[in-house]
Amino acid sequence: MSENTVNPATMDQIPFAKVHFAKVHFAKRDLTINHRADGSIILQTKIPLGTYPQQLSDYLRRWARTDPDRKFLVERDPAGAWRSITYGEATSAADSISQALINLGICSAKNKTSPPVVTLGGNSIQMALLSLGAMQIGVPFAPISPSYSVMSKDFSKLKYIIDLIDPALVYVPEADPFKNALEAVMEPNVQFVSCDGAPGFIPFADLTKVTPGSEFTQAYNAVTGDSIAKYLFTSGSTGMPKAVITTQRMLSSNATAVCQLLPVLEDHPPIIVDWLPWNHVAAGNLNFNVILRCGGTYYLDNGQPKPGKFETTINNLKDIQPTYMQNVPLVYERLVPYLEENDEFARHLFGRMDFMLYAAAPMLAPVQQRLDAVSAKAVGKRIPFISSLGATETAPACIMCHWPSEVSGNLGLPMPGVDIKLVPNAGKMEMCVSGPNVTSGYLGNEQATKTAFDDEGFYCMGDAVKFVDSDKPEEGLQFDGRISENFKLTSGTWVQTGEVRIGAISAISPLGQDAAVTGDMRVEIGLLLFLNQAECVKAFDLSPNVTLAELAENSDLRAHLKEKFVAYNYEQKGSSRRIARLMIMTELPSVQNNEITDKGYLNQMATLTARQSLVEQLYDNNQNNPAVVVIS
Repeated sequence: MSENTVNPATMDQIPFAKVHFAKVHFAKRDLTINHRADGSIILQTKIPLGTYPQQLSDYLRRWARTDPDRKFLVERDPAGAWRSITYGEATSAADSISQALINLGICSAKNKTSPPVVTLGGNSIQMALLSLGAMQIGVPFAPISPSYSVMSKDFSKLKYIIDLIDPALVYVPEADPFKNALEAVMEPNVQFVSCDGAPGFIPFADLTKVTPGSEFTQAYNAVTGDSIAKYLFTSGSTGMPKAVITTQRMLSSNATAVCQLLPVLEDHPPIIVDWLPWNHVAAGNLNFNVILRCGGTYYLDNGQPKPGKFETTINNLKDIQPTYMQNVPLVYERLVPYLEENDEFARHLFGRMDFMLYAAAPMLAPVQQRLDAVSAKAVGKRIPFISSLGATETAPACIMCHWPSEVSGNLGLPMPGVDIKLVPNAGKMEMCVSGPNVTSGYLGNEQATKTAFDDEGFYCMGDAVKFVDSDKPEEGLQFDGRISENFKLTSGTWVQTGEVRIGAISAISPLGQDAAVTGDMRVEIGLLLFLNQAECVKAFDLSPNVTLAELAENSDLRAHLKEKFVAYNYEQKGSSRRIARLMIMTELPSVQNNEITDKGYLNQMATLTARQSLVEQLYDNNQNNPAVVVIS
């Protein structure tokens, strides 16, 4: 047994905090810091950005040459069995698709941008091959959230996107589920592809049977770092989605920077089991491109962190041993009970795990502590938790905590090649970013582009950060809320919603799933609280079939929440953190209203907008609403 492990059989007698982290190959920290006269701070790593290819498909070709039979992408077939495609097979299929697109007249001419190829469906091997086949000949790939097609009632966002990017070809896995959306928004000159070969649709299999010719070679060689690889769309929480122009340089440089900070990814072929949607930057760029760069294997998980679907993820994780995980905190929170209740599953999951990475939202300290404890018990060592912060506009990673940190929510330090500027804004330090991974702007939206960048060309993220230790900046930066989400009480006191949300959910852990913070120009802070239904059932010995409305009226639960928040408020120094009232939500967050993102986390602004009437009820003392709990 190595020096950094203990005997798992004795873990009941050893506090998990005394157990060492697993020894993992991470880069060393090396930071330069420059304080400017205007109060801004420039941060850079001393690690120079490594060399990277002109385009991502150079990685695909590397593995097709050196290890063509290695599994690249793996998914479940309709019968539930795993089916895979190797690097050699994927290269051949992508090249055929490229030639097919050329034959269809969809390819960039010299000094001109090709109309994009669009996909409306979820993650699949076909979607991956189409993206590679398009991008490697200069045809932008535009993955659009399936919710805009299959969950929307008016298709307004889908129509806006299609009108904006004017695609030449649209792919759907099956025609029928997308029929209404396609009829509502598509122009007659668009070509359609589906796997089921429905009337009027080109069968996807036909694209993979075309023999590449000289036109393909010429188109491939014409692609440069400046070539547009993708249009990726922002969430559209405060309006219509913006199309982020994403170049090959952004993708290749970012994957290289990630692997420089996490060289363990190249020590052995990485394996990931992932449900995150490829229409989002976290999976579609970071996860996919890192696997491609390192010659790893990507298992497509068709589960989701939702009731009734998360069990699919659990079963997939029981079947496959990943070497790392990259996910949102919500998934780790829902994973913990399964690991605590099943020692064999915990030993399996952590048996080959190098690290766990989270992004998109801060990790709650109690969740991280529980995962530390269960991994220490299972394999005698703590699996390092690392974190990152980025945006669709930064491809995505611009900062990463690439070392084991005891500080929950430590975002780390700048990526190689990236300059971070911290700028005073509304009493916080806003993070701005410059580097080869940063977009040039938004397609067809000059005003939004102008607003997004400062006069030095830094992209302004709208995220506030602070030093973990102001005396030791090399210890990293910590998320400090969204500048745009913060508000003032009528007293003039600023409320940092990120801090309040984390504190509130931690105070009632594990009963709270998420919360939207209320109180803009009101006397006191409130919460729209979303409960973790499964944990509430367990804690109060309730029927598994209890509804959210019944939970909201449960007197024991309400008394418990009040007790916990009274204790929480006692520890707070002022009105900017104390929670005076809450309303238990009886309806789950709505994808249609943008309350919940494709990644599964809560959108504060969209939730408050969609539930404005509930906010009014929360503060109406004359309302006799059983879902409202008054704390003080």
